Amino acid sequence: MNVAIVGAPKARSNTSPWPVFAGLAALGLIAGGALVGYFPRQAGIVSLLASLITFFAYADDKTRASRNTWRTPETTLHLLALCGGWPGALAAQHLLRHKNRKRAFQVTFWGTVSVNVGAMVLWQSVMAA
Repeated sequence: MNVAIVGAPKARSNTSPWPVFAGLAALGLIAGGALVGYFPRQAGIVSLLASLITFFAYADDKTRASRNTWRTPETTLHLLALCGGWPGALAAQHLLRHKNRKRAFQVTFWGTVSVNVGAMVLWQSVMAA
């Protein structure tokens, strides 16, 4: 039997902190790799800035969703992730509990992550050759 107190906030399910840590670790690896010359310095700067912008775009969209006002198009969120903001998107999805259960969105999001990681691996393999 489920009992709820009228007006009390809904209980939040416990979500794993690992996606947030993974996003922050990826950002640290990209930025750190750029600092030591493993990746282009611009990749580190772009990833940091894009992650911050993307995190705030998710936060803004979540706020707008709760107010039932104009929303940020999903294509915009995906474009920000594709431009290097995927670590910020990953952290936002789990910290804010936004867009992390929508299957079609997640498939496209993980595609942007794959493209980003693939580009870094390709860049490094070309430079090492």
